[in-house]
Amino acid sequence: MSRGYLVRKIFLTTALFATLSLNAMTPVSAQNLRLTGSGASFPFPLYSSWFKDFSKQTQGVTVDYQAKGSGAGIQDFTNNTVDFAASDAAMSDEEIAKIKQGVVLLPMTAGEIVLSYNLEGVKELRLPREVYPDIFAGKIARWNDPKIAAANPGVKLPDQNITVVARSDSSGTTYVFTGHLSAINPAFKSAIGHGTTVQWPTSFVKAPKNDGVTATIKQTPGAMGYIEYTYAMATKQPMAILQNKAGQYVAPSDDAGKAALASAEFTSKTLPGSDAPDLRVWLFDPASPQAYPIATFTWMLFYKDQDDAKAKVLRDLVEYGLTKGQAMAPKMGYIPLPDSVIAQVRKAAALIQ
Repeated sequence: MSRGYLVRKIFLTTALFATLSLNAMTPVSAQNLRLTGSGASFPFPLYSSWFKDFSKQTQGVTVDYQAKGSGAGIQDFTNNTVDFAASDAAMSDEEIAKIKQGVVLLPMTAGEIVLSYNLEGVKELRLPREVYPDIFAGKIARWNDPKIAAANPGVKLPDQNITVVARSDSSGTTYVFTGHLSAINPAFKSAIGHGTTVQWPTSFVKAPKNDGVTATIKQTPGAMGYIEYTYAMATKQPMAILQNKAGQYVAPSDDAGKAALASAEFTSKTLPGSDAPDLRVWLFDPASPQAYPIATFTWMLFYKDQDDAKAKVLRDLVEYGLTKGQAMAPKMGYIPLPDSVIAQVRKAAALIQ
């Protein structure tokens, strides 16, 4: 059975919907415990599989998760209407300060953000480092632009507008993507900015979540947009080969993603006002010649102080993600955590009490 088949099967058949808890901090019994979470769509295919399998293996426990975007997940977490959340943008110091119970912020998996496109007959597309930021700044607007053509000799590029598809919601994927573009192109940073929401050119098409952007690209000839690697794999969408910091053209892959993660360095700092470790790190422009240039960790967010029964199950859920869950990651297009990161996450998870 091929990796692509497994990804498509899991991606297309898995759908878990959240039932919001009335109060995430209400004391509960260990029996018939329902945990609800919301947030990032980036890791949704993987998390869905984790939560479904964990629920089957853990008697009396059901874990539901709604992929509604990192920004919405952080808002639910802040409003205390979920038991946990997920975000590709982690949380800012200001957001953490709003959580009275304290926060434990854990990187649980990692992945690559790809530029997927819809061009009939173009199976391979190379985009130089100075070109793709200009596409997303609206400065390069046609597929046969001389700068794109120069990087793709022999490729028949259409005389057609590039329909750029961006996220319409508050998105951790947007945060990472615009962080990369801002790091490599000061003009992009000045014109568009870096954040979970930015001021895209008005000509861009908008769609919610990774699956919404993926569907729009697939349905729109001449389109290009940024999505998580798994979504492109699942729908058999072509992905651009990007030039990295070392000047090499690198396609997204497990090895290229691991090469990007290898440069991650966690600090010894703690989160603001807490003894929980600060496990936030960004890889906006990895230096390795083998690295795909846009890769990121993605985080799960937990309340530090909470009901004992929930805390025990949530710690078990994290441990599942660090063991069986990591084994699932490569088959679904995600990057397993390095052993050193797993050790740090396991230690931090003990603070969920």
